[in-house]
Amino acid sequence: MANINIKTCACKGIRYCLLCGNITNDMVQDRNVAQTIEIHNYCPDCHKAWPALDLMQHPSHQGDGFEFEGIFLWTDFITEVEEQQLCQQIDQTPFVDSQSGRRKQDFGPKVNFKKRKLKCDDFSGLPNYSKALYVKMTTNSLLHDFIPVELCNLEYMPERGSAIDPHFDDFWLWGERLVTLNLLSDSYLCMTCDEHPNMEVHIPMPRRSLLVVHGPARYKWKHSIHRKDISGRRLAMTFRELSDEFRGQGTQSEMGQKLINIAFTFKGIAVG
Repeated sequence: MANINIKTCACKGIRYCLLCGNITNDMVQDRNVAQTIEIHNYCPDCHKAWPALDLMQHPSHQGDGFEFEGIFLWTDFITEVEEQQLCQQIDQTPFVDSQSGRRKQDFGPKVNFKKRKLKCDDFSGLPNYSKALYVKMTTNSLLHDFIPVELCNLEYMPERGSAIDPHFDDFWLWGERLVTLNLLSDSYLCMTCDEHPNMEVHIPMPRRSLLVVHGPARYKWKHSIHRKDISGRRLAMTFRELSDEFRGQGTQSEMGQKLINIAFTFKGIAVG
């Protein structure tokens, strides 16, 4: 059958998915297939990264592990029944195509990161179903003062070749903590760092777990999702807080307070 160059995705530039014209499964390779990568697996019990060949479970690790700072994993953050109800509520809102085979729902201000400009005219707040999640997450000491002003729901599907390349979330607008609730399937967050170009640290993201990325894991390590780690439909709910520039005595604190006031109406409709 001849290839048909019809673009049915939202990929731009170097990004691609299995729906891009002339892209096949064989062409969609993960980074650790193309070159020799030293893989370490993160243990949430001892907060260390251990060589992948170390198959021993905590506390019986062997080999040379190292401290990996800035990860907090709250397993079973919600129940199976809560997950089902939450996904039903999420699916009542249409998803729009995003890059690299993902689909998304955005609840937050419109942002031009290159020009450092934002608009909140269409921002109506965080969705109602996120309020109970927010209340529960702030019972943890790490998140007691967490004030999210954006929620992005991302859908990953293996048949679309869903993934996301190594990147830092923006530092101008978004603050210290990135909080993600992982739904419907297990996956891994892959961490890479320029200081260790041939190393990956894989962070487990069990189904229904809440993952917090902060500190060195936020500012020193880039994060990504490999296609090979998407085994079924995955919904990722990522909450973001404001940077210091938009809080307290920051130069954009007035705008920041406006965003907080809108967010905490919990009457949000996804921004197209």
